[in-house]
Amino acid sequence: MQKISFDLDIYSYQIDFIGHVNNAVYIHWMEIGRTKLLEAVGMPTHEIFKQGFAPVLVQTNISYKSPLYLGDRVQIELWLSELRNASATMQFRFYNNQQILAAEGVQKGLFVDKQTMRPRRLSLKERAWFIPYLDSNTEAQSFN
Repeated sequence: MQKISFDLDIYSYQIDFIGHVNNAVYIHWMEIGRTKLLEAVGMPTHEIFKQGFAPVLVQTNISYKSPLYLGDRVQIELWLSELRNASATMQFRFYNNQQILAAEGVQKGLFVDKQTMRPRRLSLKERAWFIPYLDSNTEAQSFN
């Protein structure tokens, strides 16, 4: 199983009033990760739109473990824990410079037809593009 992995700098505008990365920034980082995943499988967002469908989120959950600070670099890992006909569950991990887990996240996404906004099934070929990033042994985190 492959993972999407990338590092990002932390900027002063991402810091909240108590001195660590604001929780909303993690959602931004997840968006970057999803974009990188779509690019890695050969489905960049602008190409998907041309084909008449779009990825949308239906759920985001984040569990914060350790704060990130200005001067840190964040390492982000992303993979799929579930791939269905029209949806996927993505797992995220965020680490600091010392490889200490800062947060874990889960997002559920759905492909929809742009005209009807109804779920749009991936073709067998499209599904196959995601398989290298699927770890079906990973249990999706539950944040109920």
